[in-house]
Order: sequence, then structure tokens, then C-alpha cells
Amino acid sequence: MPNLFEPSARKQIEARLASLQAQSTRQWGKMDAAQMLAHCSVAMEAGTGDKPLPQRLIGRIFAPLVRKSFLGDKPFPRNSPTDPTFVMSDPKDFSKEKEYLTKLIDRFCAAGPEAAGKHTHSFLGRVKGEDWGVVMYKHLDHHLRQFGC
Repeated sequence: MPNLFEPSARKQIEARLASLQAQSTRQWGKMDAAQMLAHCSVAMEAGTGDKPLPQRLIGRIFAPLVRKSFLGDKPFPRNSPTDPTFVMSDPKDFSKEKEYLTKLIDRFCAAGPEAAGKHTHSFLGRVKGEDWGVVMYKHLDHHLRQFGC
């Protein structure tokens, strides 16, 4: 599975993100492109430690059962459940959100796996830094595919 800490995976995500337009049409889900970017930023803020989140009860119960597939090669399925704090329903500014997410990706990658491994994932709980890189890649990939990028 690609890992956002790998330069080639990061460049691929950045190129796909650059191709995203405000008017890009979603293929599933409810968010528009700007809301999706804000959603991805909130998740990335957990990975950078900017906005730490505790592990949710549902994660404590189900994470041990799905951890392997969550971190595995298979992409996240369409309409996957999301942490309620990551839900975006209010209007967002596409350009600002795209710029902010790009900066967060830069900071996450620059800090590296050691720094990421110090943060708790809201579903999986404590994970290694390399696993954070996989989860962040898969999350961004999921939402870029959502908009055909």
C-alpha cells in the first residue's frame, strides 16, 4: 500500500489534488469539492497533532477486527462511515481549503513518521507512524477518486 511519507506517493497525491477543480463533480457522497477538502484537512490535523482526537468507542470495539483491512491494499469503499467531527455540511471556500490542505500535507510529510506515531487515530487508536502514512494516503486517495481525480 502506498504511504504518504513515500516521495512518489506524495507526488501522486499532490498532482491529483492539483487537478481538482471547484466544479469537479462528486461520484458519490454528499460533500462538494470544497467541503471534501475541508474534511480531509480535519483528518490531516489529527495526523499532524494540530487537533488531537481521542479514540472513539466504536474504534475501541471494532478497530481490532478491521485493523488489517483498514491498513491493507484495498481502497476505502464508497460511502464509508466517517467520524462525526469530520462531517462538513456548511459552505467552504475552495481555493482556501485547497491551499490549506496542501500546506497540511507538506507539514505532515516534513515531520515524518516518528512525529505522526505520537498521535492517536480517532478510530484505530495508537498506530505506528508508517501506518499514519498509509491511512492518510488511503483517505486522500478515497476522496480524490470521489471527484474523479
